[in-house]
Amino acid sequence: MSESTRQSAAEVLASYDGRPLRIMEVCGTHTHEIFRLGIRKLLPPQVDLISGPGCPVCVTPVGFIDEAIWLAEHGVTITTFGDLVRVPGTSGSLATARANGAHVQVVYSPIDAVAYAKEHPAEQVTFLAVGFETTVPAACLAAEQALAEGVSNFTLLTANKTMPNAYQALKGSADVFLYPGHVHAITGTALCEELVNQGVSGVLAGFTAKELVTALAVAVRKGGEGKPFFVNAYPRVVKPEGMPAAVALIEKVMEPCDTEWRGLGVIPQSGLRLRDAYATVDARKVHGIPHIEGHANPACRCGEVLRGDCKPSDCPVFGKGCTPLHPVGACMVSGEGACSAYYQYGGSLQ
Repeated sequence: MSESTRQSAAEVLASYDGRPLRIMEVCGTHTHEIFRLGIRKLLPPQVDLISGPGCPVCVTPVGFIDEAIWLAEHGVTITTFGDLVRVPGTSGSLATARANGAHVQVVYSPIDAVAYAKEHPAEQVTFLAVGFETTVPAACLAAEQALAEGVSNFTLLTANKTMPNAYQALKGSADVFLYPGHVHAITGTALCEELVNQGVSGVLAGFTAKELVTALAVAVRKGGEGKPFFVNAYPRVVKPEGMPAAVALIEKVMEPCDTEWRGLGVIPQSGLRLRDAYATVDARKVHGIPHIEGHANPACRCGEVLRGDCKPSDCPVFGKGCTPLHPVGACMVSGEGACSAYYQYGGSLQ
């Protein structure tokens, strides 16, 4: 294409007149940024953006919240990122437990939780480890540090998840995946390239306005051709090889396991648990947490939102019984949740 005829990314989006396309924002931050930046207004009507399961707080099952509450009610100090405090469990949340006298401490990293445990040796301290490959290395470093420094009152309650088998579970739910850039900054691009051979298309996207519009323009142009493809539109951060040292650390400290995703059920080998060598920092083993079967509020459609089967505004309690101040489901609580984005940026009107 010559300079005189080359289109900008915004022009590619505006001029698209091909087949209908469903593009899934796997990453919750993409959902929020696309709303916040007004990028949805650039899209033609036949291009539909749907939200996926890329918010770690949102896909964390109710049973995990119930486990954390059980620990809190049994005298363990819970250290956690702020979003998890208000996520509803079967009956109540960590915020409810804190109001009833439990000790729940918000921290900014797992390493901060180790430091807290060192400073409070009389307390049993558990960090709630949720998140995808992006944040797992930090949890692994915390486990390593606690063992190396003899911090015997620190444990991890893990609900970490990995994306490869989640992509398999989502096959067919969208025409094009907008892949999470920060996950693949760790894992590299090999998986995305392999999925093309299985008929799965996707674009790796960054988080600035320019990066997101470019990625969507690529998704529209290539998706309109109807052939499987993969494009890394975030090359300044995502390299083909990823970050081998981070991957090696994860493999040293944790091992794959079957795990439940809210809305997607149990996905084989999509979770991470601590290896036996790290049993002394495994909260489930140290504190003898019983098996707890969590039950979500039946009015909540978070599961369907996370599968891309409906939009938040389709939920009967969205914006009514379920608001950021009084959330019914995790997707309204999290700063990366689709319901939170729709509520904050007027998604019910779009």
